[in-house]
Amino acid sequence: MWRTDAKLGTRARQMRNEPTEFEKLLWRRLSNSQLGGFKFRRQSVIGSYICDFFCPSVGLVVEVDGDTHDPVADNKRDSHLRQRGFHVLRFTNGEVGRNIEGVLEAILLKAQSLPPRFPHPNPASRCGSSGGRSGRDAPEGERLR
Repeated sequence: MWRTDAKLGTRARQMRNEPTEFEKLLWRRLSNSQLGGFKFRRQSVIGSYICDFFCPSVGLVVEVDGDTHDPVADNKRDSHLRQRGFHVLRFTNGEVGRNIEGVLEAILLKAQSLPPRFPHPNPASRCGSSGGRSGRDAPEGERLR
């Protein structure tokens, strides 16, 4: 189990309370499981890093990079997260601001391509009108609407 450093947790809370305009724009579309039913958290602490957005069910980290990001440090961080089984997508502020629909499509496609990290605790939830499949689990071309 990961233990959150108190300073990191405080910093993450501060960042949630003071998001950038581009983080706000993306969060409005990711919050409340609006994107394909995937639940995202914002400014989530993973190890010694604060991730802009995180979907725990598939281990997807989404970063929105401003002008101050250091590509060398970002590569090191991404490598560290990938070694621990997480998947990282990065977008610039400009991409989020000019092409939010394209950003959302890329996030959704990646999330749908990843296997669930945790089995559902209630096997009965896999049954029902969808024949035991959620829209995410259906083969391509059989997505439930």
